[in-house]
Amino acid sequence: MEDSEIMKLYFARDEAAIQETASKYGAFCHGIAYNILAIREDCEECVNDTYLKAWDTIPPQQPDHFGAWLGKVVRNIALNLWKKNHRQKRYVGMEQLLDELAECIPSHVNVESEIAAAEITAILNQWLSSLPKDERILFVRRYWNGDTLKNLAKRYHTTPTELANRMFRMRNDLKNVLEREGILL
Repeated sequence: MEDSEIMKLYFARDEAAIQETASKYGAFCHGIAYNILAIREDCEECVNDTYLKAWDTIPPQQPDHFGAWLGKVVRNIALNLWKKNHRQKRYVGMEQLLDELAECIPSHVNVESEIAAAEITAILNQWLSSLPKDERILFVRRYWNGDTLKNLAKRYHTTPTELANRMFRMRNDLKNVLEREGILL
């Protein structure tokens, strides 16, 4: 079913909208949640909360890119659950991703850092748009969707080691770009 038809079901308050959303985007949402949480029960909870959020939000909202919107919602819900449970040291996957990015993206929370965050966002978007399409998709799949190196290596027909080296070079390139732009790391 097309996204526009699913939107019509939400606007008609037809519960079939959730079934159609699950049918079309369930695996995608589960993948994002699992890459962050790595616990199946928590992933189920996040995906169900995502469907509830869609039901409560649509209408009045009507996302232009429904799949991307769902991905953002499930990612945010999963990250919030990860933060809540992180004190219990239950999750390893997200910690690894954050550690990989820690070298090139600073994390100091204050007013100045909020301004710097906007600058970093603009620089990051520009840097991503300068990458070849496959590199950009790889970076986003790894650091936004949280895909594992093993799964990405399979998709890109390479080894996890070669892919880790490729990701390392991309992170170094990003770090160099940020430093050139005056972002203190």
